[in-house]
Amino acid sequence: MRTEEHVDLSFVRERFPALAREQGGREVVFADAPGGTQMPRSVIDAIADYLANWNANLGGAFETSRRSDAVLAEAHAAAAAFVGATPQEMVIGQNTTTIAFHLSRSFAKTLQPGDEVVVTVLDHDANVTPWVRAAGDAGATVRRVDVHTDDCTLDLDSLDAALTDRTRLVAFTLASNAVGTVTPAAEIVRRVHEAGALAVADGVHFAPHESIDVAELGVDVLFTSPYKYFGPHLGAAFARRELLETWDAYKVRPAPDTLPDRWETGTLSHEALAGLTAAVDYVASLGDGDSLRGRVVAGMRAITVHEGGLTRLFLEGIAGIDGLTLYGIADADRWNERTPTFAIRIDAMTPRELAEELARRGIFVWDGNYYALSIMERLGLEESGGAARIGFCHYNTPNEVDRVVADLADVAAKR
Repeated sequence: MRTEEHVDLSFVRERFPALAREQGGREVVFADAPGGTQMPRSVIDAIADYLANWNANLGGAFETSRRSDAVLAEAHAAAAAFVGATPQEMVIGQNTTTIAFHLSRSFAKTLQPGDEVVVTVLDHDANVTPWVRAAGDAGATVRRVDVHTDDCTLDLDSLDAALTDRTRLVAFTLASNAVGTVTPAAEIVRRVHEAGALAVADGVHFAPHESIDVAELGVDVLFTSPYKYFGPHLGAAFARRELLETWDAYKVRPAPDTLPDRWETGTLSHEALAGLTAAVDYVASLGDGDSLRGRVVAGMRAITVHEGGLTRLFLEGIAGIDGLTLYGIADADRWNERTPTFAIRIDAMTPRELAEELARRGIFVWDGNYYALSIMERLGLEESGGAARIGFCHYNTPNEVDRVVADLADVAAKR
């Protein structure tokens, strides 16, 4: 729910060292948040402090190892508070893609020939291929959910058509990392569960923009990536305790069989775990509450309100630019149906050429398919380089949005 809380931009921006970067005498505009956000100083300090003072492996009898044990426990507690889960339900690993393949390999052992797995055209491929490969390994069938190409929203009629009494799992995204669409997740989960299937949600792109409550959504599995919400390069997944206990985990024999340890293969990046805890603490510092979870929810609420203003400003600003095409929801009044992530093209320019021109002007954006391969193929953009992706987050300012819009207008006018 949207409320009137707001982000104190001066408080926020002074905490991110990278935002002071200049190019040609002007501050750089980091409009690349969907590919990974910048880190606040507190996260950087937490990582450095671990490496400088506590670097050790787990399970030892000495002080630095005991501290490393605590770092692991704190990170799971922080990851759980971020999505409304319990620490035992949080699996942390190298990255989301790796965790997804790990879980999907175990899920594949529950499938039989004739079973069905459903994926969507809107998703990042990390929430497509692992489940497609699982189906292939088990001789199961794959069905795909389409989008409405005019605004890149998920076609719920297509979802209903894909669901059968043989559906075992449906993988979908909370928000598209390519075009910004926010899906009606609770409704999707309801339909999936009515069909008797598991609901697997990719929350990676959604996570830095709105709060997540896995219990409220009812999802069975949900992925996030801390480096998309101001933390280090890690992956984190929630999975229902029943699944983590009953699925067959691929692990070495000496590894614990407790949760979530049985799913966390090898030695994790302890310094990154310290950074994950600090990242969740940073989000919590933006809100008030009696618990870490309460402060996280309040902080994310403030972020959502601020970013809604950025979304409206950008959509209204680009509406009159000749030669610019936006893929996705373009109506500023529908700002709460999308994130501040925009896939665009300008006539007579490849996405790479546009990204390079904006980079020369000190505006950092992405180009290509960003691993959201299916939607780029569906829109007919993949063979010609995908799209340029402009993505804002809570540390961006209205003035930065105005600057990006003005430079897009200037680039388009000169083509």
